[in-house]
This record gives sequence, C-alpha cells and structure tokens, in this order.
Amino acid sequence: MDLVPALEEPLKKVLGPATAKVMAEHLGLHTVGDLLHHYPRRYEERGQLTHLADLPMDEHVTVVAQVADARLHTFASSKAPRGKGQRLEVTITDGSGRLQLVFFGHGVHKPHKELLPGTRAMFAGKVSVFNRRLQLAHPAYELLRGDGDSAEEAVDSWAGALIPLYPATAKLESWKIGKAIQTVLPGAQEAVDPLPDSLREGRGLVSLPEALLKIHRPHTKADIDDARSRLKWDEAFVLQIALARRRHADAQLPAVPRRPRPDGLLTAFDDRLPFTLTDGQRKVTREIFDDLATDHPMHRLLQGEVGSGKTMVALRAMLAVVDAGGQAAMLAPTEVLAQQHHRSVVEMMGELAEGGMLGGAEQATKVVLLTGSMGAAARRQALLDLVTGEAGIVIGTHALIEDKVQFHDLGLVVVDEQHRFGVEQRDALRGKGKQPPHLLVMTATPIPRTVAMTVFGDLETSVLDQLPAGRSPIASHVVPAADKPHFLARAWERVREEVGNGHQAYVVCPRIGDDIDEPADPKKAKKSPEDEAEKRPPLAVLDIADQLTKGPLQGLKVEVLHGRMHPDDKDAVMRRFAAGETDVLVATTVIEVGVNVPNATVMVIMDADRFGVSQLHQLRGRVGRGSAAGLCLLVSEMPEASAARQRLNAVASTLDGFELSRIDLEQRREGDVLGQAQSGTRSSLRMLAVIEDEEIIAEAREEAAALVAADPDLTHLPGLRTALDALLDEEREQYLEKG
Repeated sequence: MDLVPALEEPLKKVLGPATAKVMAEHLGLHTVGDLLHHYPRRYEERGQLTHLADLPMDEHVTVVAQVADARLHTFASSKAPRGKGQRLEVTITDGSGRLQLVFFGHGVHKPHKELLPGTRAMFAGKVSVFNRRLQLAHPAYELLRGDGDSAEEAVDSWAGALIPLYPATAKLESWKIGKAIQTVLPGAQEAVDPLPDSLREGRGLVSLPEALLKIHRPHTKADIDDARSRLKWDEAFVLQIALARRRHADAQLPAVPRRPRPDGLLTAFDDRLPFTLTDGQRKVTREIFDDLATDHPMHRLLQGEVGSGKTMVALRAMLAVVDAGGQAAMLAPTEVLAQQHHRSVVEMMGELAEGGMLGGAEQATKVVLLTGSMGAAARRQALLDLVTGEAGIVIGTHALIEDKVQFHDLGLVVVDEQHRFGVEQRDALRGKGKQPPHLLVMTATPIPRTVAMTVFGDLETSVLDQLPAGRSPIASHVVPAADKPHFLARAWERVREEVGNGHQAYVVCPRIGDDIDEPADPKKAKKSPEDEAEKRPPLAVLDIADQLTKGPLQGLKVEVLHGRMHPDDKDAVMRRFAAGETDVLVATTVIEVGVNVPNATVMVIMDADRFGVSQLHQLRGRVGRGSAAGLCLLVSEMPEASAARQRLNAVASTLDGFELSRIDLEQRREGDVLGQAQSGTRSSLRMLAVIEDEEIIAEAREEAAALVAADPDLTHLPGLRTALDALLDEEREQYLEKG
C-alpha cells in the first residue's frame, strides 16, 4: 500500500519552489509528511517573554520580547560621508533582562515604523556581543498582534496562547516554518496510523492526526503532553518492529548446531587452566553454549568491563565449535589488537594450539593470524590452513573479509569491539559459512540497557559485570596542570616511583605529532583560559616523549607507539613493553583496546579533556591488570568550572562503566549514540530520548516482539508497514547498519 498521497506531496507544489528549496537543503524536509514531523523545539506562552539572560552566544535564536525603546542615529561613514548613514537601535526586554537590536542603512525604515515601544514580537537572529552587551544585528522579526487586528488573521496565525518555536536556520525563521506548517496541517487528517488500534486504545494514546494537530497547534500544555506521548510511542514502536523483524528473520535461518565433544579440545583446555572461572563467566558461557546448540544462528552481544574476562569466554566458545568439527574466526579492529589476541590465545592454549605439529597435543588444532601487512608466503600458508580446515581458529583484521579468504566450515564469528564494525562487515564474514555461522559480538564499552535495546536491538545481550579474582582497583585523579603545575611535577615523580618498584607506565597523548597531523585551529584565539586550553593543538606523542626523556623521566627507558608506525615496529615495541624491557610507553589511543601488560600500574593521560568519557574509561582499564594497584592520572589545562573538568571529575569518581556511559550519553546528543553523529538537522529520533524514555522503549520492544511473532509480514497492519518502509528507507544507514 502506498503512503497517502497528501503526505507524499512534494513541498515545492504546496509552498512554492523557493521555500521548498531552503527546507530541503537546510532542514532535510522534502514532503508534506516530513514537514508535519518537524516538531517544535519548545513553546513560548503569549503572555510570557523569553528569558534573555540565558541566550547562547553565536547561536541562531528565536525570542519573544517587548520593545522598550527605539532610537534612530545618523552618522558619517565612507558610504554616507555627509552624516547620512542611519543606524536604528532597538532595546527589547523580557521584564528583567535587555537585548539590543541594530539595523543599518535602508534596512531601518520598516522597523522604525513598526517596532514602537510596547510592541511585542518574535525576533530571530544570531546572538553576538558588541561593547560587552548582547545584541542581534539585523534580526528578522514578526509582530505579535493584539486582539485589535482582524479576528480572522489573529485566529489564523496565532490560535491559542502557546507559540511553537521550531528548529530553524538563518535562512528560514521559526515563524515562517510555523506558517508553512499551518498551510499543510489539514493534510494531517490523512496520516495513516501505524499503531494497531488495540495497542493505541490500551495505552490511552491519541490518534496520529490528533497528535500532529496538538503538537503544532496546542491550546494547553496538556495538548503538548498528549502529542508527545503519542509521537514517542510511534518512534519507539516502529524502530522496535524493525529490529524484531530482523531478529525474526535471523531466527528463520538454518545453522549447524555445535556441541562440544565430552573429551575434546575444550575439556583438555579447561584441565590446563591455572584458575577457576568467575560465576559471571560461567553464567554467560551457559547462555552462549545453549545458543550454539540450536539449529538457528546465535546472535549475542557480550558486554563486559575491560578485564572482566570476555576473551576467555570467547575462546572457550571457539574451542567448543572446533570440537564440533567447525572453525571459528575472531575479527579485531586493529593489527596491534589482532596480534595481541593471537599471542594470548596461543599462550593460553599451549600445545593445544600446535595441531599437526611435532609436540602438538592429540586434540590440538592450529591457530592462525591473518592481517593485511603479512608477507606473501605467510599469508598463502594461512589461507591454505583455512580452506583445508587444518586451522580451527583464525584471528584477523578486515583482511578476513576479503574475497580470497575461504573457510572449510565456518561455525562461529566473534567480533571484538563491535562499534568499529558495520553490519555489512559482520554479514560479509558470515557469508563465508556454508550455512550462516553463529555470531558473538563483544564490547568493553558498557552500554546502558536502553541503548542496547535500540542500537543493538537485533542481538540478545549477556553482561559480564564481575572482575576476575586478584584484580586490583584503579585509583583515578585529575591533575589540573594550569592551576597547579606542581601537581604535574608530582605526577612524573609518581611514575618514577612505580618504575623504581619494578613496574611500568603508560603516557597517552591525543595526537602523534608529525607533519601529517591536522594544523591547530587557525581562528583567532579568544583569551579566556578555557579558550586558551581549547585552541592549543592537542599534545603529541613525539613531543611529550622527547620532553620526558630530556626532563622528568631522564634515565628511564621510554619508547613511543602510534598508529602510523609499521606493523612490525609496533609489534616489536609492544613485545618489549610486555617483556618489561621498556619502563614507559608514550602512545596514542592504539593501546585503548586489548593491550594486556599486567606489570603496568600507572597511566598518565595528557589533555584528558580531549577524550570522551567512555574512551577514558577504556584507557584506564589498561592498568591494574595484575596484583598491584593501578593509578590513572587525568592531566588537563581546562579551568575548574568548565564542563570538560566536570566530565573528568566524573571519570575519576567512579569505576562503574555503566554509570559513566550514562553520564557520557547525557552529555552527548542522542544522534551520536545511534550511529554516525547526526548533524543536528534531522536526528532519526525526533521525540524519543534514549536515556529518559527507557520505560517506553522496553514496553515497545515487548509489544513489537509479540506482534512480529504473530504476524511477521505485518499483513494486517498496512499503516505500520508503510511507516516501517519509510523508516527503513530513510534510516537504513543510521540504525540497522550500526557502523
């Protein structure tokens, strides 16, 4: 069934080509339906004025205020040498604060006539500062006429006391968007309702046409609440239907059940383990093994803090699949990490990883590494081992996805650090099995439950929240380098002390520091301390390493590690550090994932404010991996009152990754959470807030699962199918290809 033509109508037919062009280019709105879903950002009450003191600098704003006074000045200028230049200064007020408006030249005549003291209007423009006062230069404005006007016009333009203010652009003011919406609003009557009647009535939600009417022309605040509740449900429900259908389709795929042999490789491996698994590892392993034993593919997300033992759980799942006659592939985001995983798996398995070799154990298999920078001979051998089935386990980077790579019988794909791989890449690897292989996705970035339900909604979730025995807590402190330089000096003393006690240290910097790096922001630096710290280019590995070896860490063995080094050199540096030959490793975030050196006890993060909350938490997880306590020092030059410092204080105050990921989310826009950072014009979620609306998302997920189980093709719900097609069409990239 097609979308109702009224809502499909292109805007250029309804509003004219000029307006339609601005809406398409600046707001991404193309049809009547798009415009009806462009909801107000907030509402002003006709009797109330905007609070002028809170206006953000350099942003395009719309305010409702009253003219306090207007003065016309003449002045001489190069264009008007005889003192004929004109400048109109209008002061507007909200009753407490004031804001200056300025108009120049020929632009003064109309406002001079219209903006008389006492007049109320909506003003839109960019907030700037002139002579230390806030001002709007040449703002657009729309008078809010009193009841003296023709009744018809008053009813038409400003029905109701609530004035909707829309997300607008400099090219199209909020009230022009409002007028365009008034033009298309009658079309809302023809909106097809995606929600099943039973669900809508059961939850007491208004119909879609009514919700659209109330969101754009509310008479009361209750109207706005009704509309919002309804529109949030639409977004949550349609998205969860899409995910439920994906889960349903995946569940229909055939897969080979993989059950470990009673006395096979897994048993032999468990017998070698020098420690017992935590309760969490056991529980998660049971969930995974139950999935592996079914005849449709497992799709599971394994979340666990850095160091919670995810790799051990994944390795045992891989061994179970090899036991059952299949092969397992582990996909890592970087070569450093792939090599690291390969090394640690081979070490953990010992002779069990030496299949077909002299001295290999009876049940042994071969564990091969496959990365883009391998030599031709090694690569040929690895490919041969995969296609013959000689290698039961392969660990690699994107190189695994290439066409040339063929498997004998791929049974399980493990993806490490999912947020760096898109669904297409997962699917490309899955396509290499004779039947779809089982899939285990791992992440060390704790994901709040709601985000897991939206972003990873097609995966079942397991959480490892226990740290293995013998792990030490990590103490974290903020080092305010600008306010208290002696704190930074003390930080380097602490590094020396740790090295003196036989331990090692990381120093992390935001950039590498060779010429290829982006130049610093050339815009004129403003002089506040916050700007000074912001405008300076981020500290670089090569510079800091140089300063440390000549200065506070003189005499210690310092090495550098960054992404532009040759893979062999990176590997050599990591090996020396892991072997304890290097005291201090100065690195970029290449060490963020998977580098495991239990003897490293202290990490100093330079310019810590340049990293995200989750990233800092990931980095910090690299220390305290042995029995000695870990220490993480967050160095920043940002002033104490800044948001950046508050973020760092939050990281220092808790080791709970889920708590931090919540803080992180609250500080970022929803769009960033759901895939690519969306440029603020059209986030795929217009009403739903992932953190606040947890309850709605959870309920929508349940309803969606039940509905899809009963009617997978949505045969009885044409309206829902239409909404789904629209979502998938527009958001396919953003949601379901979680790149």
